[in-house]
Amino acid sequence: MTRRPVRRALTVWRRSIQARVVVSTMVLAALVVGVVGWLLLHQIADGLLDDHVAASQAEARNETTSALVRLSAATGGETDAAGQVAQLAESLVLRGDARGFQVAVTGPVGGSGPAAVGTRSTPGLDTQSVPRRLREEIESGAGFAWTFAPVRYLPETGQESAPAVVAGASLLLPADGSTYAVYYLFPMVEEAETLSVVQRALLTGGALLLVMVGGVTWLVTRQVVVPVRIARRVAERLASGRLQERMHVSGEDDLARLATSFNQMATSLQQQIRQLEELSRVQRRFVSDVSHELRTPLTTVRMAGDVLHEARDDFDPVTRRSAELLQTELDRFEVLLADLLEISRFDAGAAVLDLEDINLVDLAHRVVEAVRPVAEAHGTHLVVRAVGPCIAEVDPRRVERIVRNLVLNAIDHAEDREVVVQLARDDQAVALAVRDYGVGLARGEAAMVFNRFWRADPARARSSGGTGLGLAIALEDARLHGGWLQAWGEPGGGAQFRLTLPRRAGGALTRSPIPLVPPDASRRGRVAGARLGVAGTGGTP
Repeated sequence: MTRRPVRRALTVWRRSIQARVVVSTMVLAALVVGVVGWLLLHQIADGLLDDHVAASQAEARNETTSALVRLSAATGGETDAAGQVAQLAESLVLRGDARGFQVAVTGPVGGSGPAAVGTRSTPGLDTQSVPRRLREEIESGAGFAWTFAPVRYLPETGQESAPAVVAGASLLLPADGSTYAVYYLFPMVEEAETLSVVQRALLTGGALLLVMVGGVTWLVTRQVVVPVRIARRVAERLASGRLQERMHVSGEDDLARLATSFNQMATSLQQQIRQLEELSRVQRRFVSDVSHELRTPLTTVRMAGDVLHEARDDFDPVTRRSAELLQTELDRFEVLLADLLEISRFDAGAAVLDLEDINLVDLAHRVVEAVRPVAEAHGTHLVVRAVGPCIAEVDPRRVERIVRNLVLNAIDHAEDREVVVQLARDDQAVALAVRDYGVGLARGEAAMVFNRFWRADPARARSSGGTGLGLAIALEDARLHGGWLQAWGEPGGGAQFRLTLPRRAGGALTRSPIPLVPPDASRRGRVAGARLGVAGTGGTP
């Protein structure tokens, strides 16, 4: 259940510039506010602490001086040490209650005096609040010392412990001449409350500041992002073919000038696209008309050529050779004319499929047997490899033409080596791959092999009588089926062409049963194929 909100949040983060800017600004603002607040809080705390320490030390020294004055004013003949200590402790406790600090009197210290009187302190005070290190320092003879420590109270008081400044001083008691220790505990309750108030104020102010920064950032980015979103929607409509779409221009700022430039670009693109469409229409019409018009004179020339070819044995050697060349070129010209007519049908969108269920393995064997004489003339051995039948709903004539073009192309470039036709299937698709081990394809040529009239090596003769349109027609046939036709190759390592078709007409393809880069390719060829070697229509290696 938690994955869906997380996925939505990640989608918004990836797609929304405004969300990224607002969140990034708030995060940076939070860091700045946090650092500034931390510094301010520490400065305030240090100031309060220094003031409290100074005031506590002054108060402790004053109380010690007052106690010494009162003790020196006592009658010299008084020998009741316990009573004198009790009177001293009582006066200090009363003064502490009035001024907000606690007192503890212990002694005698250092083993002086006839007997210890114990510890007298403010009622409810836990005398263990005085740190041992401070006790040892005072008992060792230090006249005055202080430290930080928590002041604790007895459970029955219900008071909570609090940080405090604990100061200690030693006093000489006239009654017995012994040294006693007086400890003053100054709780920092008010300072803690002040720091708490300051902390709450900083947190509240920081939160309000972050909200304000987020709101301002959202408003500012909205002024920039909204026109960009409008431009994106207009661009999407332009890409879908609605070339008349334009952006609304208001004002004279940079965004208005951007909208004006965008509209000018759209108008220019619209004009150029219309010119290209018109040129393409004229070109397609020209090819179609010329192809149809050439059929009549070609038929006449064909009839005359057939007569000459049949009577070639009665001619002299030169005339006989001319008749044979004429017949060969007429055959090639007829194939070229048929290919041009087929291309014109694809360009006009008039090509349709005549679907039926066939076994591509049988079709591949039929094509291989038909072209075997050509392969034997080139010293090329043809092999068909398939595991089980590969049934698919396709147009047999068009698929057979694709396979024939691929096999003849492989024979042309196999350089007297083996050509392997491999077939495979899965639940979604059937695939046929034609692998040769000849000259292969140079880097970048796999993206051009399906171009019309393109040749990898213009000086290389077409031994199979090709027209330069075979692979282009094969690509259009594959697209008409909703399939993929792709090429891979490496120089000196041969090439592989892969045809992938859905098993049912109209089915979607997401993978192919045969890898485009063959397993026997070199390591460099596999890397190049994974990066650049895929060309044709759709799919992945």
